[in-house]
Amino acid sequence: MLNKITGITRAARYLGQSMRLMVGVPEYSTYVSHMKTAHPDQPVMSYQEFFRERQEARYGGKISRCC
Repeated sequence: MLNKITGITRAARYLGQSMRLMVGVPEYSTYVSHMKTAHPDQPVMSYQEFFRERQEARYGGKISRCC
């Protein structure tokens, strides 16, 4: 039973990661790991800063709204 739950949890995690990548939002934990490994001397953005930066990179900093 535990293996089945572990498998379902892993599948859900991968599905969530895939969905975020499809809409252009990389995984924050992957970013943090990369920064700590490759750039330990640089500050790590907060989740809010990271999300905003990724949105601006994807949409050119302009978010248009109809209303």
